[in-house]
Amino acid sequence: MRRLLAAALLPALLFLGCGASSLRPAAYPDPEVRCPGGLLTWGLEIRDLRADRSDSERVTSLIRASLAQSFPDCRWQNSAREGTPAVSIEIHRFAVVRDGNFWESAAEWTVLARDAAGRPLTEFQSEAEVSRPNYRGANNEVEAMKGAFDQAIRRTLEGLKAVSSAG
Repeated sequence: MRRLLAAALLPALLFLGCGASSLRPAAYPDPEVRCPGGLLTWGLEIRDLRADRSDSERVTSLIRASLAQSFPDCRWQNSAREGTPAVSIEIHRFAVVRDGNFWESAAEWTVLARDAAGRPLTEFQSEAEVSRPNYRGANNEVEAMKGAFDQAIRRTLEGLKAVSSAG
């Protein structure tokens, strides 16, 4: 029953903001993959396509900082330049809502990596949904969102680590 209710409520997350300012970047550097495709420079475009983008700058900065800290050898340019491989991220959901005694959170975005000629290297969805009970004495809203963000960013990093060549 709770799953059915959560499935019905999750589309509503598209319209709610999130306390992104309370979240910190999630860094998971891998000594074997210091930068996707073995390159040092990538263009990075992050577009927020949510209905409510009131915290857009914080959310995009959070994702950008997480990528930078997880791939410490990369130089991330603010946009894709011609002749430079690029990663584009389109944010679809990033929000949390209280449903009775639970906090329902979701983070979802599409990731597209292209080589220097603009050919796709990989494209995937990175999404996570977390349901957290409303524990007494905890900031459950932030903890629920942190859980969804952490899962989604880990999926993003795994997908980008799989990029074999950006030549």
